[in-house]
Amino acid sequence: MIDILKKIDAKKTGIFAAGVLFGTAGIKILSSKDAKKVYTHCTAAVLRAKECVMKTVTNIQENAEDIYAEATQINEERATGEKEFEDESGHKEMADRE
Repeated sequence: MIDILKKIDAKKTGIFAAGVLFGTAGIKILSSKDAKKVYTHCTAAVLRAKECVMKTVTNIQENAEDIYAEATQINEERATGEKEFEDESGHKEMADRE
């Protein structure tokens, strides 16, 4: 029986007991009303930030769609405005729109 007690390391046992104690205390602290209040306020702040980010993303997306539409329109106008013609030497040239 004494041999078994000699094999137990007091330092490791103390560290284990302290871990159990801090774990139990941590659970009590994290589940308290004050902690829940902090969690609620943090969650509300995150939701506000998300709303702000989503507004910015929507604005950027709308601007990108406008730019794409204008660029497509410019390319279509260039395609219809450019006319090929042959000069007297038989070379094809692009007509300048300017």
